[in-house]
Amino acid sequence: MNLARFPRIRLGHMPTPLEPMERLTKHLGGPKLWIKRDDCTGLSTGGNKTRKLEFLCADAIAKGADILITQGATQSNHARQTAAAAAKLGLACHILLEDRTGYADPAYTESGNVLMDRLHGASVSRRPGGADMQAEMEAVAEEMRGAGRKPYVIPGGGSNPVGALGYVNAAQELVTQASDMGLRIDHLVHATGSAGTQAGLVAGLVALNSGIPVLGIGVRAPKPKQEANVLALAERTMAHLGLPALVKAEHVVANCDYVGQGYGIPTEGMVEAVKLVAEQEGILLDPVYSGKGMAGLIDLISKGFFGKDQNVVFLHTGGQVGLFGYPQAFGLAADAAR
Repeated sequence: MNLARFPRIRLGHMPTPLEPMERLTKHLGGPKLWIKRDDCTGLSTGGNKTRKLEFLCADAIAKGADILITQGATQSNHARQTAAAAAKLGLACHILLEDRTGYADPAYTESGNVLMDRLHGASVSRRPGGADMQAEMEAVAEEMRGAGRKPYVIPGGGSNPVGALGYVNAAQELVTQASDMGLRIDHLVHATGSAGTQAGLVAGLVALNSGIPVLGIGVRAPKPKQEANVLALAERTMAHLGLPALVKAEHVVANCDYVGQGYGIPTEGMVEAVKLVAEQEGILLDPVYSGKGMAGLIDLISKGFFGKDQNVVFLHTGGQVGLFGYPQAFGLAADAAR
């Protein structure tokens, strides 16, 4: 599996650390918990999208693009990292933000990731919840082509076979780190949404015959839809790699019991998980992805899903800047402090 044959531009700080969470392990009574720090990729406070953008931006430049177009929810980590990548590479960037929560608080609509989008020089337009965001992006791209621009459209989350190569590469990185440390990984757990991270990990770990099972904790779609989305993208990614038919349905597992009322809407479990990890490990999770992912992991531990002596790696997908958009969820709004 030679990823060097695919265009790539280095944007991140890699390899990211693989660290034990000793205090959290002790607090929860096992299993042995580890964290893969993809919040430390470096691009505009880091996050998992940086790995995908290394391949997507290389493809954009190879195709002569002068502007990147992408979309996401209001507090999109992907949008923020895309804006930063565009700035680093001297490209323009336009972001379409979909209102998936209905929140009107300025802390949510203008702070956090939205503030950083604009600091990186991206232009931003808004769309209502439920819009066909791919069609919206294509319409904007067509308008730009008419004005003589050369747009490159990146799907939400950077989740297509080109972007998923970033997590095929992450799978190789993780296996190498574990081997160097003498660490047997029994489970890899992470938050799964637009499917690209899980699809890339599954494709990479299967191609390497690693034997490491991946558990995605869903943050948006019901289990059947999430697993179908991940499987379809993993299969397309394998085909892109020239390794068709290796990924099977049994390789794709998602637990979507921790979504709550919907994408981006806080849950009690998420709030408790973010506070616990902050207090036990000095690590900040985010309220939309890694917070719900960790809430799922903690609940599954309490139910005996993992063996006490097993090694469980939690992949931190970043996005903690999104915490600034949710002060009320944590009882930290200005009014609550008075």
